[in-house]
Amino acid sequence: MNGNLFEPAAPAAASDWVVAHCDGGSRGNPGPAGFGAIVEDAGGTALVRLSEFLGIQTNNFAEYSGMLAVLRWALDNGRKHVRVISDSELMVKQMQGKYKVSSPAIRPLWEEAKKMTRQLEGFEIRHTLRGGNKEADRLANEAMDRGMKGVKVERADAYARSLPGPAPNMSLNTQAQAASAPAPAAVEEVRGFVSGGVVRFLDAKLPDGCYVTIRRSRS
Repeated sequence: MNGNLFEPAAPAAASDWVVAHCDGGSRGNPGPAGFGAIVEDAGGTALVRLSEFLGIQTNNFAEYSGMLAVLRWALDNGRKHVRVISDSELMVKQMQGKYKVSSPAIRPLWEEAKKMTRQLEGFEIRHTLRGGNKEADRLANEAMDRGMKGVKVERADAYARSLPGPAPNMSLNTQAQAASAPAPAAVEEVRGFVSGGVVRFLDAKLPDGCYVTIRRSRS
């Protein structure tokens, strides 16, 4: 005892810390989104890899989701000292208090992250360039790939324009069946996927009156 009521806590040993590389992305922003993270011990041994598809979200939502997944894992597994490494400069500086959090969609995630970090005994976060986050980036892309394994959407604009426009509330399936003649051989294919029963296109915007055929991807 040194005469004080409380003695200062001993500094954490280097071996107490885990290092988490996390990343998130969105193909479309907003678009199909996912995050990836790898948590390593002080010696660089991987403890866990985290990866999840998030549906239609923004890049920033995905970045925060990756960090939150790391923090939950740490708390659930008794890891009290966490260093997060991310290539999202915005998230890093918001967590450091250097940037304000003005987005109403992101602020609840930021508040949850701050609450979770207060349950740790040590928390650090720093920025890295994308090249320093390759494993987390790969896991995030794998999550998006898994979620996007849905459908391929075909369209024939010339044929669709030659027919009367369908009722606005007509389903895609009904519109496809309404075609009484085969579509021209030159059919343009666009990528898409289904989320919540709704077809979403990744790289195209279909004009009104367009007829589509939905096919499951074999990949």
